[in-house]
Amino acid sequence: MKKTNLLLLSLSLLVLPAALNGSDHADPINLSMSELEAGITDLFAFPDGDQMIVMLNVRRALTADKGPFNLEPFEYAIYMDVHSEVTFDNARDKAVYGGTITKPDGIKEDVTIKIRLDNDAKLAKNFNNGRPKYDGLSNIDKIRVETGVFDDPFIFPRFFKRNVIAMILSIPFSSFPDKNGKDWIIWGTSTRLKDGVQIDHVGRSNRSQQGRFDFLNTLHPSKHVAAIKAHNQSRVDIEKTLMQYVPPLVNAYQPLFKIRPYDEFPDVMIYTKRYPIKFPNGRNLEDDVALLTCEQGDCALVEGAVIDSPQWPRATKNDKTFKKEFPYLADPWPASPPPAPPNVGLRGALASLGTTTLFFKEATTNCCTQVRTAVMVTIIVVILILLLLVWLIIAWRRCRRAVRQT
Repeated sequence: MKKTNLLLLSLSLLVLPAALNGSDHADPINLSMSELEAGITDLFAFPDGDQMIVMLNVRRALTADKGPFNLEPFEYAIYMDVHSEVTFDNARDKAVYGGTITKPDGIKEDVTIKIRLDNDAKLAKNFNNGRPKYDGLSNIDKIRVETGVFDDPFIFPRFFKRNVIAMILSIPFSSFPDKNGKDWIIWGTSTRLKDGVQIDHVGRSNRSQQGRFDFLNTLHPSKHVAAIKAHNQSRVDIEKTLMQYVPPLVNAYQPLFKIRPYDEFPDVMIYTKRYPIKFPNGRNLEDDVALLTCEQGDCALVEGAVIDSPQWPRATKNDKTFKKEFPYLADPWPASPPPAPPNVGLRGALASLGTTTLFFKEATTNCCTQVRTAVMVTIIVVILILLLLVWLIIAWRRCRRAVRQT
């Protein structure tokens, strides 16, 4: 029975994170409807002459082209470490992350850019005289800033014809503490102002949005490696249990939650002048992140892009042409009604009960009778609870409708 309980715990860990809402276009964090604007979608960093262009984008799948939004409760920040040593002789680290950070636990921000927006996606006038707050930069009057609604630059069909709220900065390289510096470590965050709680984190693209990193979004990068190592042992135990009792589920577990040997790296973006800027060295708007990360082991974006693409081969360019000059992003798509959330209702949920039961029966064919029975009973109980909740919601809505009509 102890092993059975461990199996059920493993299954719950397998299924639960995949059901959460997300950001970074698909981050495994749970955002309420009132906090969608705190969800970070992308971080870009690329050069334009003597300027470093940095973009922090939020609010995925946006179908509006103007406010009001719910931006005022949050603070957005871009951080840069310009003191930590970065090396480039490890071929794997260079290919996956852009380089090697010799002391990841020593990462600390030397440059901080804090931004607050009003609900129309403009710089908040009641914060720092309507300007971002800069720490660690000089000649800040030469920094260009633009915020607002733009076309979503993520090259991924699911988010085509969608917009984002962007914060775009053009920073002279001469504004940094070391005017001859070559290496930067960059990341961004969103924080809830009323309690100071960090909600989301972004570093290297297609990193924290992987299901196996659901715990990174609230941590400082200096703590990432230790957290990954701590989680690795529990993930190994889950995989061993699944391998022994439910081998078919291992194929689903590994790509989603198994921590790889190369994962022990902080979720940050490395930007260096030592070789050309192209993901994972910074990130250009045209970089095909889906393909570039797949070449290093994470292929979910490529598969999702193929599934969502009406064309063949899959789309490898943005659905709008980027501008060649600041602010670089294309104009937003016209407002359109947001897609209706799926609503199968009670009848649909009942109809899926048999199919769901059959699926798990097939998935657990090779289990011993005791474990298979326990799993099936648990699944059925969960489904019945969900059906009850659906029925209660439907009944509540009908009651509200009847009250309004009277």
